[in-house]
Amino acid sequence: MFVPINAQAPIILNDRRKDNYSYAELLECGQGDLFGPGNAQLPSPPMLMFDRIINIDDKGGRYGKGSMLAELDIHPEQWFFQCHFKGDPVMPGCLGLDAMWQLIGFFLAWKGGLGRGRALGGNEIQFSGQVTPDRKLVRYEVDIKRLVQRGLVMGIADARMEVDGETIYRGAGLRVGLFAEM
Repeated sequence: MFVPINAQAPIILNDRRKDNYSYAELLECGQGDLFGPGNAQLPSPPMLMFDRIINIDDKGGRYGKGSMLAELDIHPEQWFFQCHFKGDPVMPGCLGLDAMWQLIGFFLAWKGGLGRGRALGGNEIQFSGQVTPDRKLVRYEVDIKRLVQRGLVMGIADARMEVDGETIYRGAGLRVGLFAEM
């Protein structure tokens, strides 16, 4: 569990980080209560694009620098199906991509990085499928490639998004930075 000191820097209680987070804990992060005021927070619903973090660790993944696994339950009444597109409901691809950036920012704060998260881009984005109301589960897998933790806090990762076990989005070289308030 994280507790803030000096209303700025997150510290880890008993030097232990959790390796998974419930929806309620993700909502706390969206309110700024998980990593402390002025530090990374997830967006609030409806822009929070996952329901739980199944696993997060700082030594795993394809590059041995960290990995994350998160999930989103799909329900036909979700907001984006009602407006994108009328008569042809589909989850916008940008929401899946944003979820991958959200997860990288969460990872940076979980590792102790300070500041507010901002997406900085990516090298390769590919969409090869879609999320429709008849689908059940979206799963995000993130492999951290590089961490910069100096004056600048930045993470670079490769990520993929599956729906019902089929990979439909990929992002390579996705970049997120943490920035102190100006």
